[in-house]
Amino acid sequence: MSQIALALGLAGVSFMLAVIWGAPLLRVLKHFNIGKSIRVEGPERHFTKQGTPTMGGIMIVLPVVLVTLLMNAATLFGLTVTGRSVLLPVGVMLIFALLGMIDDWEGVRGPRRGLGMRARTKFTLQILFALIVTYGLVYYLDAPRLYLPGIKREVHLDLTLYIPVAVFLIVASANAVNFTDGLDGLAGLISVTAFVTYGAIALFQGQLYLARFCFIIAGATFGFLWFNVHPAELIMGDTGAQSLGATLAVVALMTGHWILLPVIAIIPLSETLSVILQILYFKFTGGRRLFKMAPLHHHYELSGWSETQVVQRFWLISLLSGMIGVALAIT
Repeated sequence: MSQIALALGLAGVSFMLAVIWGAPLLRVLKHFNIGKSIRVEGPERHFTKQGTPTMGGIMIVLPVVLVTLLMNAATLFGLTVTGRSVLLPVGVMLIFALLGMIDDWEGVRGPRRGLGMRARTKFTLQILFALIVTYGLVYYLDAPRLYLPGIKREVHLDLTLYIPVAVFLIVASANAVNFTDGLDGLAGLISVTAFVTYGAIALFQGQLYLARFCFIIAGATFGFLWFNVHPAELIMGDTGAQSLGATLAVVALMTGHWILLPVIAIIPLSETLSVILQILYFKFTGGRRLFKMAPLHHHYELSGWSETQVVQRFWLISLLSGMIGVALAIT
C-alpha cells in the first residue's frame, strides 16, 4: 500500500508542476506565434482551432524529467525513490520530444509550414533512435524478452527476432499516438490510461521504479489536460505525441508484457489501422474511401458525433482495454 501511495504522491507532484507552469508556457508560445495549422480537408468545426498554441508536450516532458532527476538525486541523501532503470525511458522521452519539436516548428514557422518534417526524414530518425534504445534495453537493462498471459516464466526470444520487434513497437507507438492527437483531450486521456495500466503491471511485477515513473508521466499528462480539454487552450503536437508514444512502447518492453500493447493501446492501434486501410482502399479502388476521413476519430465526427462524444467514448473503450490488459498480465 505504501508503494501505491508514493506513486500517487509523485503523480500529484508532477501534476502540480505542469499546472503551475502551464500559463507561462502558453504566454511564451503565443508570443512567438507557435500556433497550430488546421487541415483544409478536415471537419469545418476544427477551423476555430486555427492558431491554437502547439508544442504543448513540453508541459508534460519537463515536469517528468525534473521530478525523475530530483528523485534520483535523492539517493545522495540516502533515499531511494527512483532508480537507474528509469533513465533510459527518460532519455527516450527527451529524444523523441526533441524530434517532435523540430517537426512542430517545421510545420508552424519553418520552410515546410503546414506540413512539418518530411515523413521519410522523420521515419529514418525514429528507426535510428529506436535501434539505440533497443540496444539499451538488451545490454543496459537486460529487460525481459517476453511474458505471455497465463505463463509465469519468461519466454526467451532470440535477438534476431527481439530487436526488429522492439524497434517496430517504438516507432509504431510514437506514430500511433501522433495519429490519435486530433481532438481536444483525446491523446492525453488515452496516454494517461495506458501509462497507469503499465504502472499497475509494473507494481505487480515488483518494478517499483518503473511504476513510479509511469505515474509521474500520468500526473504530468493530467496537468497538460487541464489546458487541453475542450475547448483546448493548448495542443500537444508532435512534441508530446511522439515522446509519449515512444516512451509507452519502451515501458511495455521493460515489463516484458509488450504483447499486450495492442490491447492496452487499442485506440492508437485503431487510429493507425484506419489510416493504413484508408490509403490502401483509396489506391486499389481508384479513389474511393473506406472511411469518411482518417484517422478514425474524424470519421465519427463526420458521422454526426460531437467532439466530446468521440473523446469520451474512445476513452471509455481505452479504460476497459486497460483493465483487460492488467487482468491478462496478472493471470
